[in-house]
Amino acid sequence: MTPKLYFAMARDMGRTASEVEAVLAANRRFYEAFTNRDLAGLDRLWAQRAPVACIHPGWPVLHGREEVMVSWRNILTGPSSPQIACSGAHAEIVGDVAYVTCIETLSNGRLIATNLFVREDGEWRLIHHQAGALSPAFEAEDPEPDETLH
Repeated sequence: MTPKLYFAMARDMGRTASEVEAVLAANRRFYEAFTNRDLAGLDRLWAQRAPVACIHPGWPVLHGREEVMVSWRNILTGPSSPQIACSGAHAEIVGDVAYVTCIETLSNGRLIATNLFVREDGEWRLIHHQAGALSPAFEAEDPEPDETLH
């Protein structure tokens, strides 16, 4: 889809390219905090009032901000905290909720991920992160190199 077509579609759906970019920027901050082991930065990205949940690969569902943040503290302060890169990010907005789908690349393979955001105090905040294994049938495919604005 060309940028011109996308921007026309975004206008028709009542959202602006700048709103979509704001969601993608929040998603980038999430992965930057993860990569930099920045727990304070990660904490600022998660919603304060909205209910939150997280599903790390192979883990059960974590419910509630405290449980989710404890999991991130354990991951980021652990000796084997992974280096991670996000690619092929694709954002959608529905009212005050948005989601981003993307590929997470780690040293030992790739995961497919979804990050859900809610608009809280005028900022996009995470309410859900889920990452899981990418089927070997798709491992060889290169994700989209740049973020897509859809």
